[in-house]
Amino acid sequence: MSEHGPWDETQVDGPDGRLDFGALWIRGVNGMQVQAQVDEASGAVGVITLNHGQGGLQIQAFAAPRTAGLWDEVRGKLKASISGQGGVIEEHSGDHGIELRGRVPAQGGLQPVRFVGVDGPRWFLRGLFLGSAAEPGGSPALEDAFRDIVVIRGGDAMPPGDALALRLPAQAAEASDEAPIPE
Repeated sequence: MSEHGPWDETQVDGPDGRLDFGALWIRGVNGMQVQAQVDEASGAVGVITLNHGQGGLQIQAFAAPRTAGLWDEVRGKLKASISGQGGVIEEHSGDHGIELRGRVPAQGGLQPVRFVGVDGPRWFLRGLFLGSAAEPGGSPALEDAFRDIVVIRGGDAMPPGDALALRLPAQAAEASDEAPIPE
C-alpha cells in the first residue's frame, strides 16, 4: 500500500464526499464522468470507469491473501495475455511501483494502455489507464482520482482473486448501465 493512496478504509474517516460503490469510495472531479458496468442478469457492478478529457481509467478491486499481494502474479498473467494477442507490454517503474505500459490490439490498430496495481491489506486494486491517460502524467485528474480511492475490504473470508462486491451509489440507483453518475 502506498503512502500517497489509494487508501484502506482504516486510513480515512468515511467517504468524505466520495461516491460509495460498496467496496470502493471514489471522488469525482469537475468534468469527470463516472460509469459503472452492470451485469443485466445479476445487477452486479463489475468495472468502474472514470473518463476525463481524452483519457479513461478502469478500476477493479479484488480480495487478496493476508500474507502476500497479487500484483506480481497478475502482472505476469497480463503480460502473457497481451503478448499472446499481438500486443506489446513492458514493465516500468511508476508512482505505485512496477507498472505495465504498452499497446494492445483494438479497432484501428494498437491502443496505448498502462496497468497499475496496488496491494493493500487483504485487497488488490487494479487500474487500467487508457487513451491520453496511458502516458504517465497524461491525465493528472485521473491520476489524482486513482490515488484518492478508498478500498473497503470487509471482514468476510474470500478466495484471493475474487472481485470485491461493488454496487451503484444510492444517488445512482435508478441510473442505467453505463449512465454517467453526477458528481
